[in-house]
Amino acid sequence: MKITASLVNELRQKTGAGMMDCKNALVEAEGEMQDAINVLRKKGQRVAEKRADRDSSEGAAVTKINDDNTEGVAIVLGCETDFVGKNEGFLKLADEFAAIAMNHNSKEDFLAADFGGITVAEKLVEQTGVIGEKLEIKAFEKLEASYVGTYVHDNKIAALVGLSDSVKNATEIGKDVSMQVASMGATQLSYKEFTAEFVASETEARIAVIEKENIELGRLGKTLKNVPKYISMAQLTSDVLAAAEIEAKEQLASEGKPEKIWDKILPGKMDRFKSDNTTLDQEKCLLDQKFIKDEKISVADYVTSNGDGAEVTGFKRVSLG
Repeated sequence: MKITASLVNELRQKTGAGMMDCKNALVEAEGEMQDAINVLRKKGQRVAEKRADRDSSEGAAVTKINDDNTEGVAIVLGCETDFVGKNEGFLKLADEFAAIAMNHNSKEDFLAADFGGITVAEKLVEQTGVIGEKLEIKAFEKLEASYVGTYVHDNKIAALVGLSDSVKNATEIGKDVSMQVASMGATQLSYKEFTAEFVASETEARIAVIEKENIELGRLGKTLKNVPKYISMAQLTSDVLAAAEIEAKEQLASEGKPEKIWDKILPGKMDRFKSDNTTLDQEKCLLDQKFIKDEKISVADYVTSNGDGAEVTGFKRVSLG
């Protein structure tokens, strides 16, 4: 059978393989399209086996949101080089995978889903042969909420944020908080999700690190770092806060500040006390972090003041790293 240019192009459109690979596959398959596709898939399997131990540290992080913004998915399609990761065809493939992922609730179900007559997993193998690099789905996250917002940074980090209500400015809030998730890497929503054991362990570890650093700073004659008693709002009980307020008042008195102006100074001092003693929350808890667009307020404050009663109900983050 004569291998025509239109036949080669048809195979190329079906598989994404290069022109010469398509022509050679058609020659081997004696012009039979499905046989030629199988030839290319077998090639992909051989390449995949050879590159199985390669590190797919590059790629693309992408998101997909449904039409009514109540569901979102974030995936990472990994490859070996930045060159491939930025390729238009590769990004199109990642977007096609994300569209399929929207219909599934787990990575396992997604990999078993149909992609043009083969599974997603098989498509990854096929495209490994086409591209010549190891391809894999490195991350899969699904989120459902009354409103789901998203932000993707340079196809390297992707975030989803769920809001309790689809308020008037949900698009802006969803994007802003998703940007916060992408930038600051929170691991949970609030300090209220911490266990007492975790907070105690983290406190001990962080104090030990600062005390070790202070030994070196002292040796160099530099200013020592403050060693906090607490690192989370979970530790700042009413008794702790009351004691801190008494200490602040004693300090004001020792500084000769008139008692009649204490009520103007104390709120700032208490805010500073909370900030200095909630470093764990600010690092790991989305709502307790300082808002990247205005560090004078927390993410929770931003949502409360702009969300018309909406609250953040959850978030997901995926990245190449």
